[in-house]
Amino acid sequence: MNKYLSIDIEATGLKENCYMIEFAAVAIDAHTKIIDENISFHSYIRCPSFEDLKPSLDQWVIENNKELITEAHSHGLPLSQFKKNFETFLENDEVKNFFGKEKIILFGKSMNAIDLPFMNRDLGWEWMRTYFSHRVLDFTSTCYSFVDIGILPQGMESGSALMKHFGMGEVAHTALEDAINTAKMYFRILEEKKPS
Repeated sequence: MNKYLSIDIEATGLKENCYMIEFAAVAIDAHTKIIDENISFHSYIRCPSFEDLKPSLDQWVIENNKELITEAHSHGLPLSQFKKNFETFLENDEVKNFFGKEKIILFGKSMNAIDLPFMNRDLGWEWMRTYFSHRVLDFTSTCYSFVDIGILPQGMESGSALMKHFGMGEVAHTALEDAINTAKMYFRILEEKKPS
């Protein structure tokens, strides 16, 4: 069983030129099923105004993320400062003690499709390799496997479907809550399917 850094990103969309606007990370332990909120990081990242972005935004983003974009535009950190703050978090003794000498394995929903491309682009490939393992645990991909082998019922590949399946309500679409809830869902599956 591994320890992971559960992460979530909120963005202005899923296209190549979209902006990261909120980022959160929390340390989790798959063996003890602990989500250590004392070892967590959260930041808004500055982006252009909602009015400037609106012509290029998808309808879902316009209808659901105006407040988040406005918050990021008004109170978000410049990308360079966000990177420095995140690096300070990763260099913290508490983080190093939790993860030990190994590079940190990232965990999250849709890691390969969303989080990693944004992080590699905005934080830099070499920077990412400095702190994080090349191995990741992509929860969405794992859920496809769980469905294929019968651990989860059909249609349980998305975060929103799993939240409903476990009676956890709706996806928050706020980075820290989503990072925590994704870990909770993973732990629920591990606990329910633990060998007797």
